Amino acid sequence: MNLRFVEAFVWVARLKSITRSAEKLCLTQSAVSNRVAALEQELGITLLDRRERGFKLTPAGARFLLYAERLLALQHEMKTELGSPEQLPLSLRIGGIETALHTWLIPMVDLLKKSNPQLELELTIETTPVLVEQLRRGSLDLAFAALPALGEQITNEVLTPFEMVFVGPKDMARKRALSLDALLARDLMTFQRGSAPHVALLDLLRSLGAGGKRVHTVSSISALVRLVESGFGIATLPRAAAEQLLPRNRIAILRCDAALAPLPMVASYWSGPAAPELAKALHEALAFVRAQ
Repeated sequence: MNLRFVEAFVWVARLKSITRSAEKLCLTQSAVSNRVAALEQELGITLLDRRERGFKLTPAGARFLLYAERLLALQHEMKTELGSPEQLPLSLRIGGIETALHTWLIPMVDLLKKSNPQLELELTIETTPVLVEQLRRGSLDLAFAALPALGEQITNEVLTPFEMVFVGPKDMARKRALSLDALLARDLMTFQRGSAPHVALLDLLRSLGAGGKRVHTVSSISALVRLVESGFGIATLPRAAAEQLLPRNRIAILRCDAALAPLPMVASYWSGPAAPELAKALHEALAFVRAQ
């Protein structure tokens, strides 16, 4: 039995889509369909119910999926125990929100490259909804976002949240805390509409009786910093990212009487069998981030 055909079927079952499975395996849709069809012919059973418009496994397909998962797990175990030391190219697809990029994502990637010289990295910096969907579709192996990715065999690990702070032009640096009146007198900026920092800022303003105050939304940390430098307004940023940007930009972290809710961070990844090298790289990436 060709295990590449088994792998194709497993990803079709996981992602409930031949199109998404083709993206995951870097194959054409016809190649994935042909692999599943060849597997069906070899087994003498129908695995996919093609009469339905929506995705559905046949009863035989659901039973075979259990064996297929065990086959891939055994293959993984054999490669780990007996695999050749030859270094083969390793493609690792990582996605992260911009906060991760401005804090620990680059050091993490550097570490992975040093311990995995064969690494071919695909790095995606996007918003949380995009990253969650790409992970769910199988287009990413690992995502760092503000929300978990929901789906069968997807593991979500809650990481340490980022403290959020107010950031203003450098000339606003002061020893005493920024009063609420001084805060509300300024234009306020935060991340894109609907993001965790945007929702947190709106909740804070409502709690202060200023729910009607206008809030500007900007999807880029770099753009937020430029706007702060220009005197456009005050922005909310993760403290860790702001501290990284302080030496190169004319900005200051402001002490304020009002506290912002922290920015959650979740690592999401597929928990099914993977190539030993990929599993090792994922373990290293998560261990590095946990230590931060």
